[in-house]
Amino acid sequence: MVGFVGRIAAIAAFLALQADLAGAAELKVFSTIGVKGAVEQLAPEFEKASGHKLAITWATAAMLVKRVEAGEAADVLILTRAGIETLSKDGKIAPGSQAPLASSGIAVAVKAGAPKPDISTPEALKQALLAAKSITYVDPASGGASGVYFAKVLERLGIAEAMKAKTKFPAPSDNPANLVVGGEAELAVEQKPEALDVAGTEVVGFLPGDLSQVTAFVAGVEADSKNAEAAAALIKLLQSPEAAAIFRVHGYDVN
Repeated sequence: MVGFVGRIAAIAAFLALQADLAGAAELKVFSTIGVKGAVEQLAPEFEKASGHKLAITWATAAMLVKRVEAGEAADVLILTRAGIETLSKDGKIAPGSQAPLASSGIAVAVKAGAPKPDISTPEALKQALLAAKSITYVDPASGGASGVYFAKVLERLGIAEAMKAKTKFPAPSDNPANLVVGGEAELAVEQKPEALDVAGTEVVGFLPGDLSQVTAFVAGVEADSKNAEAAAALIKLLQSPEAAAIFRVHGYDVN
């Protein structure tokens, strides 16, 4: 705990030294729920040390990309790499502002204390899913990266049809692990950090073998942001060694 508090203090000091920001601003942030736990922890420290306020909208990266493409504006975008690249091609991201933050694999989670199924091989995972009374993952219709990918995994395993009746999707902004804790589902499949952020869950492991998938999360400044300097300062914080330590605490991989 002492080390953790020390990292928070270091973040505040890091921000206090940022080059002359022009005055307090409210930054509109569109962020994928894939990094919610870490960003929610870092946001108050940024606000306290910089004087800026953050108005964060949480959704799947795909949903946020559609909103920007439809004309909505945000100062900072924290999305999957694919989402940022899509908006960059459309001229929606300020050149040179792209910044990789962290990455995570897709994992299987259960309620704390529940038996952990064998998912060590693709065949073992298939049998575990078929044996489960219920499962949950991000609705592919929402565009969430883990949900879209896992739907393809079920097809590859040849059990997509068999799993339909036992699948319960969370609300678009909800975490599948909450359904496991609440007893509505036996297994959750999602980004490992998202599962770790819900008290009362335990991660069984990553999707095995060639079924594994890693998602990279990247930030960028919106091309027409009126608060570009402050937006860049937030992204600089999110890339700092202190922030990297917090991402790791939440289960992300940081290079």
